[in-house]
Amino acid sequence: MAGELPVQPSGERVLTDQTAFESAFTGLLQADPRLEPLAQLTGIPALRRRPAGFAGLMGMVVAQQLSVAAARAISARLDEVLDGAATTGGFLRATPEALRAAGLSAPKIRTLTGLATALDSGAVDLDAIGRSPAEAAVAELMRLPGVGRWTADLYLLFSLGRADAFPSGDLALQVALGEAFALGGRCTEEGALAIAEDWRPWRGVAAHLLWAYYGARRARAGVPG
Repeated sequence: MAGELPVQPSGERVLTDQTAFESAFTGLLQADPRLEPLAQLTGIPALRRRPAGFAGLMGMVVAQQLSVAAARAISARLDEVLDGAATTGGFLRATPEALRAAGLSAPKIRTLTGLATALDSGAVDLDAIGRSPAEAAVAELMRLPGVGRWTADLYLLFSLGRADAFPSGDLALQVALGEAFALGGRCTEEGALAIAEDWRPWRGVAAHLLWAYYGARRARAGVPG
């Protein structure tokens, strides 16, 4: 299996950087040779990381139900509005007009205002969440406005680097599983969880591979990812 990775107080392994990711990736392929054809197409994916705290959550909320390109454009404009410092206080000081001009919809402004208020008041402690076991961390994150299971799983994977976090509700991941395992269509969330059991404790590494596979397949076919 892969070399030793740093371990959270909760006992979960952490993908700290690309070197750690590549070590875990090697172990994943050794554990499940069915993934070798995917890796031959994609190569070693790049580790995706986002900042922890409000900045990371804000980026995930912005990206909900948007294309990657649209989310990046809005995030860039929002960065200008917040003077490059995505803090709860900075967001709460921004005017609704400025947030709308950045491209945020009214529902997302309400969601992010509620999220920033909850974090600013200490109602939810992201530092404590960072030290908690996965399911406890997910449950606590889902207390925040606009944070469902998908967003919580992404936060664990991208912002906290949890190697076993697996966003089974992600559409692209489900499509990639259906194609990779010739399921005749998109994999269900329940099916994704069942298949991913074989990849513990590296399910988050497998998710990176599946996303890369999804993108590579569409790039080969000339279809936007």
